[in-house]
Amino acid sequence: MAVDKKGTKQVAANKKAWHDHFVEEKYEAGIELAGTEVKSIRQGHINLKDSYCTFKDGEIFVRGMHISPYEKGNIFNKDPLRVRKLLMHK
Repeated sequence: MAVDKKGTKQVAANKKAWHDHFVEEKYEAGIELAGTEVKSIRQGHINLKDSYCTFKDGEIFVRGMHISPYEKGNIFNKDPLRVRKLLMHK
């Protein structure tokens, strides 16, 4: 995990996307997560390799992002590949 000047941590980066595609614009967004997903991400168990975003009804969703189940989450764990809503300003 990298820490920037603001003190925020970057938990994942898709370096292959920057290599395979031309990136014209860059946006920052929040993501809607369940409690056990947050704990799993803090442990570094996230994979963005095959993820992509789609738009539906004016909202943006990320698909294909894999967040491994939290080891101690048992029944509260969500599907690792479920569709997650991104939170952005209009």
